[in-house]
Amino acid sequence: MSRETRVLAEGIYFGEGPRWRDDRLWFSDFQAHAVKSVSLAGDVRIEFEIDDQPSGLGWLPDGSLLVVSMTKRQVLRRAPDGQISVHADLNGIATWFCNDMVVDAQGRAYVGNFGFDLGAALADRGFEGVIADHTAAKLALVAPDGAVGVAAEDMHFPNGSVITPDGRTLIVAETLAAALTALDIGADGRLSNRRVWASTGARVPDGIALDAEGCVWVANAGGHECVRIAEGGEVREVIDPGDTCYACMLGGDDGRTLFMLTAPALTGEGDGNPAPKGRLVIATVDAPHAGRP
Repeated sequence: MSRETRVLAEGIYFGEGPRWRDDRLWFSDFQAHAVKSVSLAGDVRIEFEIDDQPSGLGWLPDGSLLVVSMTKRQVLRRAPDGQISVHADLNGIATWFCNDMVVDAQGRAYVGNFGFDLGAALADRGFEGVIADHTAAKLALVAPDGAVGVAAEDMHFPNGSVITPDGRTLIVAETLAAALTALDIGADGRLSNRRVWASTGARVPDGIALDAEGCVWVANAGGHECVRIAEGGEVREVIDPGDTCYACMLGGDDGRTLFMLTAPALTGEGDGNPAPKGRLVIATVDAPHAGRP
C-alpha cells in the first residue's frame, strides 16, 4: 500500500519528541533551542525557548510540561503559568546527551541518553564500528517529585519510548541494538522482565509511536522510512516521507494522522543541520493512536 503524504511544515532544523495535545503537534527543534507547535493547518509557532537543545516532551498530571535539556542532562519543568525550572538533574546517570522521554499517567518519566559521544565515535570508526563497540547507557526514571533513579541498565542507546494503554508495558527503541525492547512496569514504576519486542533488522529505530492495533510506527534514522512493525518483527507497512525520518507521532482529530519529522542525514544525532532543512510530513493511516505519549 502506498500512502499519500504531504508536507505540513518546513523550516525546521532538527525535529524531535513530537506529541499531539490540544489540537496541535508539539515538538522540539534542536538548533532553534525551541519547543514549537503546529496545527493541521500548518501554522508553526514557537511556544518557548530554552538555553539548550530540547528533546523529549511530556506532560505531568497538573498540566506542567517536562522537557529534556539534552546537553545539560536535565529535565526541565514548564509550569502552566510559563515558569521554567529544573525538575531533575540526570548527570549522575546519563553519560552523554539525554534524548527522548515518555511520561506515564502518574507523572513518572523514563528518559534515555546516548551513553557516549556519538558524533565523535561515528567520525572515528563509522557506523558499523559503533554498532560493534559502544558504551551502554542507563535508562533514567524520574519520579513525579523529580527524584532520579535508574530504570534499566545496559541499554544500547535508549531512544523513543511508548507505554501501552494499560500502563503495564514500556517499549523502548534501542537504536544501536536494532530492536524494540519491552519491559514490564511495576506499581512503583520499576521495570522488569526485559525482552525483545521486535527486531528491526537493518533499520535504525529512533522515535516511535504506538497504535490501537498494538503495532509500533518506527522512524528509521538510517533511511527515508517510517515503518509499522508488529510484535515479533513483522513489517506491516512502510511510508517514505522523502528524507531521513527521526521521529513520529500519531494524532489529529481521530488519532489517524501520522506525523513524521525528517531532516538531512546527520553524522550523529544532536550535531544539527547548518540550515533549517527539516520538514514535518503527514499521512493518514488506518489504526489510531494508543497509549502514551
